[in-house]
Amino acid sequence: MKIDDFFVSLNAKVSNNESDTVAASYTTSTSESDNGVNVVFTVGNELRGDDAAGPSLAELLERKPVTGWEVVDGSSVPENHVHAVRRLKPTRVLVVDAAEMGLMPGDVRRLSQELVASQFLMTTHSLPLSFLLESLKESVTEVEFLGIQPKDTSFLAPMCSEVAGAVTFIYDWLNSGANIEYFGYVDQVK
Repeated sequence: MKIDDFFVSLNAKVSNNESDTVAASYTTSTSESDNGVNVVFTVGNELRGDDAAGPSLAELLERKPVTGWEVVDGSSVPENHVHAVRRLKPTRVLVVDAAEMGLMPGDVRRLSQELVASQFLMTTHSLPLSFLLESLKESVTEVEFLGIQPKDTSFLAPMCSEVAGAVTFIYDWLNSGANIEYFGYVDQVK
């Protein structure tokens, strides 16, 4: 079975402090994607407190679209939605999910592929993050991960104000040009 048959979610930690920012940026040279389309691929479970960050961002982007960006809500089973991302044939995919990074709630960061693989990061979803990354890289030129540090992901907990603020911040960042260099990489996941 190809890695293409498996997909995973992202839980990355987010920080409001610019120096604490964590995420990942990856490039491949596949000819399959060259539409110039950008996709925000959100992941999360609306019933688990701050894990609803991804779906909340998707809802905001659906209500108030950002020019140059399409949104695909991967919900709590992103592996079931990768086909929707591929169908758009994007050049760039930004995966956004809550992730335990040991930061302050609401902090946003980039996470490198190497760290994802070395930590064998698992999320509240069904597969390791590295599977989703590898699967997307098979058909997308650039895949980046932004994680939002959750405060509470317990069942039926409300989303905290810090994470809600991070969702709004990411929306505004997308609307202002989405320069991924704004976010720093995390050195390790705690």
